[in-house]
Amino acid sequence: MSIAVTLVCSGDSRPAANAATWPMQAVLEHDFTQAAVGLGADVTRAFPVNESLGHGLVTSQKMGMNIFRGIDPDAPLVVAIAGWQYTHHVLPGLLSHRGPILTVGNWEGKFPGLVGLLNLNGSLVKAGRAFSTIWSLDFTDDFFLNGLQEWLSTGKIEHDLSHVHDVPTLPTAPASLGAKLGAELRQNKAIIGVFDEGCMGMFNAIVPDHLLNPTGIFKERLSQSALYAAMQTVSEADAQAARSWLDDAGLTFVTGNDPVNDLTDDQVLDQLRMYIAAVRMANDFGCDAVGIQYQQGLKDLTPASDLVEGLLNNVARPPVYHAESGEELFAGKPLPHFNEVDECAAIDALITNRIWTALDLAPETTLHDVRWGEHVTGNDRTGRALDDFVWLFMISGAGPANHFEGEYRGAVVERQPPMFFAKGGGTLRGESKPGEIVWSRVFVEGDALHMDIGRGAAVALPEDQVKMRWETTDPTWPQMNAILYGIDRDHLMSRHRANHIQVAYAPSVGSANEALAAKIAMAQEMGITVHLCGTDNGLI
Repeated sequence: MSIAVTLVCSGDSRPAANAATWPMQAVLEHDFTQAAVGLGADVTRAFPVNESLGHGLVTSQKMGMNIFRGIDPDAPLVVAIAGWQYTHHVLPGLLSHRGPILTVGNWEGKFPGLVGLLNLNGSLVKAGRAFSTIWSLDFTDDFFLNGLQEWLSTGKIEHDLSHVHDVPTLPTAPASLGAKLGAELRQNKAIIGVFDEGCMGMFNAIVPDHLLNPTGIFKERLSQSALYAAMQTVSEADAQAARSWLDDAGLTFVTGNDPVNDLTDDQVLDQLRMYIAAVRMANDFGCDAVGIQYQQGLKDLTPASDLVEGLLNNVARPPVYHAESGEELFAGKPLPHFNEVDECAAIDALITNRIWTALDLAPETTLHDVRWGEHVTGNDRTGRALDDFVWLFMISGAGPANHFEGEYRGAVVERQPPMFFAKGGGTLRGESKPGEIVWSRVFVEGDALHMDIGRGAAVALPEDQVKMRWETTDPTWPQMNAILYGIDRDHLMSRHRANHIQVAYAPSVGSANEALAAKIAMAQEMGITVHLCGTDNGLI
């Protein structure tokens, strides 16, 4: 007797994104269905393809609710994800669904399907809804088929989580430093400026106040309309001064004269107005970090925020002065920006900023999307021997220039795609330099804050591989190619509670391990449960 399985999916809120993603989504659904049928399942799509729209993706929360009204609440349910998706389109239905849930992704970097899958997974974890997850390159490999058979038979998949460890006894000096800084933060408190909450359906990126506030961090809820209004008060001279500073620093702007398709000088000046306005507003409200939502709001009014985000995260950046007193604001420091208003990343960035500053390390930090990866053998450009899974981490522009080879001189500002960004604006594109990193992720589980943390290294892949990774993903975005020590593809995918991962550099193995230990201690002092992931971290 065959097992009746219902298949549903979640899509973007932007029609152009859904149309672009649909061909790959259709292939994923076909290949998954073929594999499931081969294992004795009968797969039925929960709703038809909309021929007039040219795709079969869920485009709104309302549409998702309507679809789930017609789904047997006890049926085994598969959520297939091949592109970025807005989790809230399907989350209401998933929360009330009683049958076993399986989230499925295709191992492909062209569209951010793996990013969408991890976002959905992290949101289900936060919501407390049990689920299983699986992924595959072509849905014929043993890892996938064995996992799918397990789910069809038992309603769940048990992954290998042997890379996740309890925190051991920490070295005394970094533990004392971290505990001291954590106590200071809880006592003196900090503010994160949230420019509109809940970007792009990322339920997992919203930290409830009752969990956030005991850490010593509080939200200043700001409006993107207020940011836009503040942009209008920034003078042409101030914006041009910031542009001149960047030109002198060696940053390359790829500009043209067609505002519809090119990055124009006027678009760049508007981005710099946003940068200046954000710094001034952060100062006015006493913010220690800020997050701009942008993609479903400001994009209809002004050029992209990506260049802004990268500048904010860097120590060396165009100076911003108070409009009245003339005082330089946040002089000699980054103003950490948590991309896409990911409040979990805001907590992480504040901890990193304070630990790295106290240890006299470069405090630049950013989140990246967990975009894709593959096993690489051979030597990288520095001569390092590779026989490792090398992740591709990407984010649209929040990467600070300090992370790039050549810093500003190794970076390029290119236009965001006109299909998604009608008002234009550039990203801050560069290849992350090789070096030791500490990676981490704060997340919500069981109505409590947790942090996964570990060690790794950014590597300088051969130029042809770097080029391939850009050409097959988003060529205007910055990339980091990273090894996570003691963690392979399936370890991270089965455990990671988010689409984002936080990274920061250290100049040596020893300093990275020291920063890791201090960061763990600070997070623990703030009431965050920490899980040490992987190996080669100086602690286990």
